[in-house]
Amino acid sequence: MRAIHRIGAHLSVAKSYNQAALNAAAIGCNTLQIFTSSPRMWKAAPPSREDAAEFLRSRDRLGLTPLVIHDNYLINLASADETIRSKSIAAYRGEIERALLLGADHLVAHPGSFKGQEIEAALSAVALGITEAARGLKGPLRLLLENTAGQGAAIGSRLEELATIRWLAQPGTPFEIGYCLDTAHSFAAGFGIHTPEGFAQFVRGVEDQLGWQRVHVIHCNDSKAPFASRVDRHEQIGQGYIGEKAFARILQHPSIRDKAFILETPVEQDGDDARNIATLQRLCRKKPTTTPPSS
Repeated sequence: MRAIHRIGAHLSVAKSYNQAALNAAAIGCNTLQIFTSSPRMWKAAPPSREDAAEFLRSRDRLGLTPLVIHDNYLINLASADETIRSKSIAAYRGEIERALLLGADHLVAHPGSFKGQEIEAALSAVALGITEAARGLKGPLRLLLENTAGQGAAIGSRLEELATIRWLAQPGTPFEIGYCLDTAHSFAAGFGIHTPEGFAQFVRGVEDQLGWQRVHVIHCNDSKAPFASRVDRHEQIGQGYIGEKAFARILQHPSIRDKAFILETPVEQDGDDARNIATLQRLCRKKPTTTPPSS
């Protein structure tokens, strides 16, 4: 019997963590992603143990698993500026601590920017920053590196960059390091996931460079930006350049269908998240126009 797809969205915890869980269930999610702090502020207070416990009880009751946390957008473990890098390490450690308190399964992070230095030095700096931030902590949490569109000096548009960071960081890190792949980022970076042939090539590339067993989360976003534009702009599912047929192939591929699919699509009108959830659920059941390429 085929496993049930895990489909969710990034939801706000502005009212409370527990309310985020209730909102997720109300729009049809069985998994969710949250921030644990403002994504554009360095300092953050941890949730109380009471709030964390209530959140966990609601997640258990509503079947919301896994819990994915996305880190602060200011964090740049690769920064050539020592002040920024020091703040980034401290902020990333705070993200790990809050994730552990909330019983999260995955913590997703952008690798950062290599501006002002060679890419090789930046990859080493990211890996060292991860090990420094995680030192002395433990738990079942996974640290996931997310691929990027490659805009500017962003690290991670090439799969081998993600693989190198993991290879350098894993031996000194007490948490399993894996990956999160974003569909809009992949498309904008030049991976042709919108066509059957391009998607098959992408599947093989991920298996060769990362290993699908280490990919735990798929950020499901259509793209407002054209193919290979290196511009990160998300769109509603089926309304961008990637299209519904491509998402049906992704959702139903045997190497991918057991991942957690998280929407980060824009909320422009009330009900957008619920409509996108319903679209993904429908595409899980839709008969593909072509047989999913093998991995």
